[in-house]
Amino acid sequence: MEEDAAPKLPLLLEAVLGIGIDLDLPTTLQYIVDTATQVAGARFGALGVVDPDRKQITELFTSGITDAEREQIGALPTGETGLVGTLIRDPQPLLINDVTTDPRAAGVPEGHPAMRSFLGVPIRVHTEVFGNLYLSEKRSGPFTEDDLAVLQVLASQAGIAIGNARLYASARQRARWIEGAAAVTNALLTGESAEDALMTVAEQARILADASAGVVLQPTADGGMEIVAASSTDDPGDIVGTTIAPGSPVLVQLLGGEPVFIEDSATDPRMTTHVRTRFGPSMMLPLQSGGRLIGTLALPRKRYGRPYTAVERLLATQFASQAALALVLADAQHNREQLAVYEDRDRIARDLHDLVVQRLFATEMMLESTRRRDTAGNADELLSRAVDELDSTIQEVRTAIFALQQPPTETPSSLRSRVLRETAAISTALGFRPSVRFRGAVDALVREPTDQQLLTALRGALTAVRERSDISVVEVDVDATIQLPDGTAGVRLMVRDDGRGEDTGAGTTVSWQAPR
Repeated sequence: MEEDAAPKLPLLLEAVLGIGIDLDLPTTLQYIVDTATQVAGARFGALGVVDPDRKQITELFTSGITDAEREQIGALPTGETGLVGTLIRDPQPLLINDVTTDPRAAGVPEGHPAMRSFLGVPIRVHTEVFGNLYLSEKRSGPFTEDDLAVLQVLASQAGIAIGNARLYASARQRARWIEGAAAVTNALLTGESAEDALMTVAEQARILADASAGVVLQPTADGGMEIVAASSTDDPGDIVGTTIAPGSPVLVQLLGGEPVFIEDSATDPRMTTHVRTRFGPSMMLPLQSGGRLIGTLALPRKRYGRPYTAVERLLATQFASQAALALVLADAQHNREQLAVYEDRDRIARDLHDLVVQRLFATEMMLESTRRRDTAGNADELLSRAVDELDSTIQEVRTAIFALQQPPTETPSSLRSRVLRETAAISTALGFRPSVRFRGAVDALVREPTDQQLLTALRGALTAVRERSDISVVEVDVDATIQLPDGTAGVRLMVRDDGRGEDTGAGTTVSWQAPR
């Protein structure tokens, strides 16, 4: 036994000293499973993080398995069957020489690499079981009691390191959500439009939650809900406008202002939208303040993605409450500003009516009197023209007064405004607003379906910009005055940045053009 253990001692000491150097939790967990696999001489290793409430594996860190093999295995083990489930239900050390003859090893996925010998121990943080460490296929034969003892030492040290890393990660995570909520509040109170405000909430929440998409849904007139703003790592074009039909089971909770937590959007019967197959774990959080339901914030992760933890759910729920309050305050501020505009318009209208119109009318009467007194008729033509001009001016001023007294109509959804909305949406991720320049009468010259094609090209270019690093400048140029090679009038979109990508040098330019 001493001869077997002696060669492992230096490796064990080095491993114990190395665990806990890095406070980043994922890095620490990967180091633990890599080190345990090496020290025990195993071919494969895994560290499964266990959700104490659901008794399921929420994250799996592996060693000795390629990305292709991970893809073949598929979804994370649920923990209901097999050796994984055995250790979750009964967190005690487990040593098996031949898993093929052990009935507890049932339920191994088809894509899992072949294994025979198995060794597993729980990892405890204080008195709580954090997860389990699994090793299989020792290279020099079956696992021994010495291997089990070494693995228990590593698991004990790992528990201490994980506890420290979790505290550090929790503090950083809370700080990020607090900063994100503050950034959203600041952005919303700077006078953004309603659409831009919702996009800001969706974008910031997606980044903070490490989600595949962030969407905001609002109630519809028929009792359903519609996605009105979406931020996604992919093109969000097919997400916006998606509706949840009235009567859907999930609507009862959403319209009642209750949060909904979903394990797998693709298979949950409550989810009925056509985009659900793309997503896995999801949170749907009410945006409500003072009893007023503004909408719902949904944060789905990709299919087979990491489930949300209890802490993440709590932080996201708090963020949604803060964002809802900011939306209400922003709306109230917008109403106050609009009221101030109305009051100013009313004052201008009164001034025009009381002063300008009266003076113009008095001048017109004076000229009319002069014309009548001129018996020779020398000034008749000149005075008639002056009277006509004054009468025309009075009519125009009255028309202006009437227009000022009317409430402003809704701003049309022009191409110019939609381009500005798309560029504003990425400003949260970039940390600055891209510069936008228009050439020509864009709204009048560019018609359907070219405008939609331009917006699709713009979204794709901005998504690519987000993937590059060291970006400090993004320029968007829409030119509706160009002439295409075949002589027809066209429109051109150019998106330039000074960032770096994996396959590009410094600076990237994306160009798109089409007949308008």
